Amino acid sequence: MTGEALALAAKDLRLELRGRHAVSTVLPFAVTLLVALGLALGPDRPLLRQVAPGLLWITVLFAAVLATRRSYELEGEDGALEGLLLSPADPAAIFLGKAAALSVQLLALEVVLVTVMALLFGLPLAAAPVALALVCLLATVGLAAIGSLFGVVAQAARTREGVLPLLVLPAAIPLLVDAVRATSLALEGRDVTGWLGLLLSFDVVALAAGTLLYGYLVED
Repeated sequence: MTGEALALAAKDLRLELRGRHAVSTVLPFAVTLLVALGLALGPDRPLLRQVAPGLLWITVLFAAVLATRRSYELEGEDGALEGLLLSPADPAAIFLGKAAALSVQLLALEVVLVTVMALLFGLPLAAAPVALALVCLLATVGLAAIGSLFGVVAQAARTREGVLPLLVLPAAIPLLVDAVRATSLALEGRDVTGWLGLLLSFDVVALAAGTLLYGYLVED
């Protein structure tokens, strides 16, 4: 199943590289949203540094919704998703592959967003870079798992443009709370071990749920 998941993830990433949806749509949207939120709070740098983790993960969340929707729109064209399901690939591998591809895209986006925030808000990225990287990795995996699981439900719904955010946003709240708090502590150079454990637990639950339920959701 691992080989199938990696092959499907590579397929999604190749489609993204060809279509450049993330570069042309998701990235400009995310940077614009982040800058707009920062400008709305004014020039107070201590305040901006304090709220920066929340701004970061809110922006990543909305970007994840856009990226997930685009991924499933591509699969819906010309019956590609149906053809994939008729293939010998395990539905769990399809889910894991899509989650892996989405994770890679979001991590690349986060590198850009964190860099922009460091320049605009003066974030102390050197305080605990390894801890910050681990927080981003674990939070991204959980968010990608949620998006990949609910993306197939939204694709089947007639009003999928509005369904996906309504499904993803409530489910991601616990993850966002953990990610924001862990990011804040990492930027202060403080211990984030407990929060990393919570993020890892969320990832395990989200990936397990997706692996078990994806096939049933696709069939419905």
